[in-house]
Amino acid sequence: MIRNLTLAAALLAPVSALAQDLPTAPYLPLDMAQTAAQAAVAACAAEGHNVSVAIVARSGVTQVVLRADNAGPHTVGSSTGKAFTSASMGRDTAGLAGFIGDNPANDGLRDMDERLVIQAGGLPIRIGGALVGGIGVGGAPSGDIDATCARAGLDEIGAE
Repeated sequence: MIRNLTLAAALLAPVSALAQDLPTAPYLPLDMAQTAAQAAVAACAAEGHNVSVAIVARSGVTQVVLRADNAGPHTVGSSTGKAFTSASMGRDTAGLAGFIGDNPANDGLRDMDERLVIQAGGLPIRIGGALVGGIGVGGAPSGDIDATCARAGLDEIGAE
């Protein structure tokens, strides 16, 4: 019996040591994503704008999409693309548009992935310094307003 226990312990020890070495990554929980999206929609609605808001995970996978009543049909795709772009590039979409506009050599970024939307209104979501996703807003009269609503969503969840 003792020999069996010793053998089992010897065989399982490397497995537990390997399991401890697995990497871990921060992520955006669904409830926080929903809260941020609702706050962004509400911020734009308070200003009279019907928008769509998308939240994507760091991987680019869509977690949440909210479309306000009477938001234009294009707003879902726009918000999702902006969120994807921010999560993928780790930066705000307005800054990225300026980066490309000021550096013609970087114009190829626009065609790098068909899901990219390089217009103001997308912000990366960082919590505790870790990039965990992106938020995108589409449908306000300007990208700056979209970005302000996105910022309201991030403020609601304490994101950077």
